[in-house]
Amino acid sequence: MSSIVLGVSRVRYETVTYFRSPDAVFFTFLFPLVMLGIFTAAFSAAGNIGTNPDGTGGISVGAYYLPGMLAAGMLLSGVQNLAVDIAGEKGDGTLKRLGGTPLSPTSYFIGKIGQVLVTGVLQAGLLLLVASVVFRIALPTDPARWLTFAWVFLLGVITSAFLGIALSAVPRSGKSATAVVIPIVLVLQFISGVYLRFDQLPEWMQNIASLFPLKWMAQGMRSVFLPESFASLEPGGGWELPTVAIVLGVWLAVGLVVGRLTFRWIRKDR
Repeated sequence: MSSIVLGVSRVRYETVTYFRSPDAVFFTFLFPLVMLGIFTAAFSAAGNIGTNPDGTGGISVGAYYLPGMLAAGMLLSGVQNLAVDIAGEKGDGTLKRLGGTPLSPTSYFIGKIGQVLVTGVLQAGLLLLVASVVFRIALPTDPARWLTFAWVFLLGVITSAFLGIALSAVPRSGKSATAVVIPIVLVLQFISGVYLRFDQLPEWMQNIASLFPLKWMAQGMRSVFLPESFASLEPGGGWELPTVAIVLGVWLAVGLVVGRLTFRWIRKDR
């Protein structure tokens, strides 16, 4: 219980530290919002997506890309943010100093995951607010859809946080962390239906993306914000929400186990 209490007390510290880092705020917190604005401004002239042959129906470009940006925000807040942050703390000696205090790895993890949850909720709320007010994107009114949003978001954020902790063991130094982590995150976004329409990607690329959690987070979010008619464009012909839960649950377990086994207050090769 003392580890849990100490971990919860670190959430505020981790959150304040996060917002004091301008590069982290831009590239993880505001980046999905910036990209949604760019896509909306650049491609709105092409007309709605999914229109009927007579030109009716369909949804705006902004409405189509909103689910992908929400999923990308979850990945950035968890995987990219924590992987770079923890690797940096390991490189500058912060973790070594913390290892000499009563702080346990469990408390440290709780602080980091709590920070991801707080910033993830704020990010999603800001993104939805701007989408509704500025870009005039109609949000769902069905409570069942918001319930789906809640569990996909919560499961996706926690999964991303654990994977970020696990990935932080890969960079050999804090200076190389961004060079290692950002390309991985960027490639996943391109092949998982965030910046490109997933139904228009080559089948082999779709199959690769299906092995990773971002594709399923984006698909879960599309089930919330897109019309039901768009479900037929998914590879399985539907939203496959049970599969979304299973895949994210498996990756959560992988991140938890790998993160706990590889975490060290100092690098093992030092």
